[in-house]
Amino acid sequence: MKFLLPIFAALLLSLTTVNARAAEHGTAEEAIALINKTAAYLIDEGPERTFFEVSNPRGRFTYRDLYVVIYDLQGRIMAHGMTPRLVGLNAMEYRDDDDKQFVREMIERAAKGQTGPVDYKWVHPQTQRLHAKSAYFRQVGLYVITAGIYK
Repeated sequence: MKFLLPIFAALLLSLTTVNARAAEHGTAEEAIALINKTAAYLIDEGPERTFFEVSNPRGRFTYRDLYVVIYDLQGRIMAHGMTPRLVGLNAMEYRDDDDKQFVREMIERAAKGQTGPVDYKWVHPQTQRLHAKSAYFRQVGLYVITAGIYK
């Protein structure tokens, strides 16, 4: 019986870890709130300061597994809350595993006043596994602010 205790404890710990990871996923409402918070900051503080703040992975524009990405209207990444080294790259032609041009769709829909979601598949930054993702977005001036939830 003593030998079963460590096995039971390990099993309990693994189940707790799985439940904790599930609880870490941001919700659509939280993603939209993060976009709106970023939009207000962009309006109040301007693009340069906003891009700097958004590109800080430990900053005010990340929450659990939610992070903000800001594109210009041509698809260039102006700020990236999870991977700042992507700033400056043009993502207009980025495609997911199903060959969907999700950045193009977000920018085109934002130009029509839409706010999302756009569904696609992307690698989760914490698990490094491919997940379904829904991205919400909003155009503010010359920029499209996005945040997505992993499913």
